Amino acid sequence: MKADVEEAVAADRERLGKTREEHHEHATTSDKVWREVVSWFWVIMAFLFIEGTLVQARVIPSGSMENTVLIGDHLIVSRFGYDAGIPFTPWHVPLWREPKRQQITVFRAPLADQGFPDFIKRCIGVPGDRIKIVEGKVYVNGDLLNEPYAIHNPNAADSPVENFPARTSDMAFADNPDWRTELAKQVKNGELVVPAGEYFMMGDNRDNSNDGRYWGFVPRENIIGTPVLIYMSIEAPEDVWEPGHVGERFATYLNAVIHPGEIRWKRLFHIF
Repeated sequence: MKADVEEAVAADRERLGKTREEHHEHATTSDKVWREVVSWFWVIMAFLFIEGTLVQARVIPSGSMENTVLIGDHLIVSRFGYDAGIPFTPWHVPLWREPKRQQITVFRAPLADQGFPDFIKRCIGVPGDRIKIVEGKVYVNGDLLNEPYAIHNPNAADSPVENFPARTSDMAFADNPDWRTELAKQVKNGELVVPAGEYFMMGDNRDNSNDGRYWGFVPRENIIGTPVLIYMSIEAPEDVWEPGHVGERFATYLNAVIHPGEIRWKRLFHIF
């Protein structure tokens, strides 16, 4: 009888031990899953904070800023002090820093029909500046601007874009037809006057740049930031870097791994 009782007690203890082990195993698994979820939450939050307020990675799809920035250059763009927003949404707020004259700037182009695409150009005029271009030479507030970075087609010195705003009547404003009317209002004594809260941008490749001469001023709230570093530069066709060409871009990266000569090594880690 005593042996039967001891057996029953031992069996109960064994069952209780197994139940506790199962509960502990279940709790441990749940804890692991929860810790993983929390870890990924903070990773995502850190990414959103960095992307939205500090830095962004950009790739250059066009030659409008050659030879300062080349097609296929991969840039780190600083947003710090210029703009803050939630990535992948239109929500953002301008901050305290202002673009300076001749500073390379990333911004949302004032082209609503094209979805306000991101452009990179050089800031030529800040609020209050008076600008005119004569045979490719840029004058700001009456002084010739020193522009060692600018590229000109020697055969285009007499073109309307190299004589601006004097010959705007010969220009087409397909991207922003309203710019012709606004432009006329902002020209005083043959000079374009930059309004308060707006900026005038041009590409360094002056005869191959879709810039402010064609579509107008950039509002302060459209400014995103300024590039600080080239972290990668790959020789590839222009279309590869256009939005939506994911397959071609992946193939280009793979090709650069197989053929390192496609990488412009001398441009890596160039600081602006």
